[in-house]
Amino acid sequence: MRTQVVIIGSGPSGLLLGQLLTDAGIDNLIIDRVDRDYILGRIRAGVLEAGMVGLLDRVGAGKRMHEQGLVHDGFDLSFSGRRHRIHLKALTGTSVMVYGQTELTRDLMDHRVETGGRTIYNAQNVTPHDFDGSNPYVTYERDGVTHRVDCDYIAGCDGYHGASRAAVADKGLQTYEKVYPFGWLGILSDVPPVHHELIYANHARGFALCSQRSPTRSRYYVQVPLSDKVEQWSDDAFWDELRRRLPDDVAQAMVTGPSIEKSIAPLRSFVAEPLRFGRLFLVGDAGHIVPPTGAKGLNLAASDVFYLFEGLRECYADKSDAGIDAYSARALARIWKAERFSWSMTMLMHRFPDEGEFGQKIQEAELAYLSSSEAAQRSMAENYIGLPY
Repeated sequence: MRTQVVIIGSGPSGLLLGQLLTDAGIDNLIIDRVDRDYILGRIRAGVLEAGMVGLLDRVGAGKRMHEQGLVHDGFDLSFSGRRHRIHLKALTGTSVMVYGQTELTRDLMDHRVETGGRTIYNAQNVTPHDFDGSNPYVTYERDGVTHRVDCDYIAGCDGYHGASRAAVADKGLQTYEKVYPFGWLGILSDVPPVHHELIYANHARGFALCSQRSPTRSRYYVQVPLSDKVEQWSDDAFWDELRRRLPDDVAQAMVTGPSIEKSIAPLRSFVAEPLRFGRLFLVGDAGHIVPPTGAKGLNLAASDVFYLFEGLRECYADKSDAGIDAYSARALARIWKAERFSWSMTMLMHRFPDEGEFGQKIQEAELAYLSSSEAAQRSMAENYIGLPY
């Protein structure tokens, strides 16, 4: 089999890239080691920057998002028992969209089928080959048979643990990482959100986040030690702890119910450089991870896709390699800015026991300054809505 671009991974970044390529008349094949149901069973974040919304509209997969998504013009910071709103729309002229990643992925999958795109699921031992030469190919096994797909380029959209990053680990890959000393215990529950926008809470007991997936489905988180296990936390214990970390008016208004999903996610910042190795490109989580505090993970994957697609389109349409040659540098420039913002939000809103009383006082001073300075709020809002591609 032969195609122009093989995309490894059928998450949002792989599907979005595949649709942009299909719409541009560039033949592509998506290969994934798991099946569609497994991918749609993963619960992920859902705050979309305007750039991501625009790309979904561009490929014709945004209809349901606009019907069911929630437009947020701001969010609240809670500290010292009070709340302060960061008015995104007033400060920047732009809003964000809350729409679950699972639903976004479903929309892209359905649209790919409707437009004739090809996806191979349940492909085992997916391996990129000869990408540092002029004739790359990808092999995979299915039903006991080994298959080979020759191509011009390979896009590694298969995440942190995928085959793409593993294939370049010994080819000059440089990695940068920070591991945070806590995790997020999160639950999903079919109860109405406590507030119409997100609330980020800094409390003496630790960070908390109130978010939502729809008017009837809420997503809540609390900061916990890495040593905690999900089994230690009953639903009642979670709701009690969440209430303690919120202002009284919010805690009293909260509607609780049984969880339909509960998990603990560790937090880390990670970047791999470069993102291009010959004819193989790392995209999304294959090249970078951010703590979820800044709502940047999915959105960074979208900007990677944008830069790579523009490079590939230029390559095929204009016979120029300028775009693909610039991909890594362009993507990393935006990635590091988002890494900085996500790190700064994490440092601002979480409790770090090792920082001591001085560190706590600095954090409190930063929050006080932020709440009193329009310039500081504008900077936060500008980064939250997403820097331009």
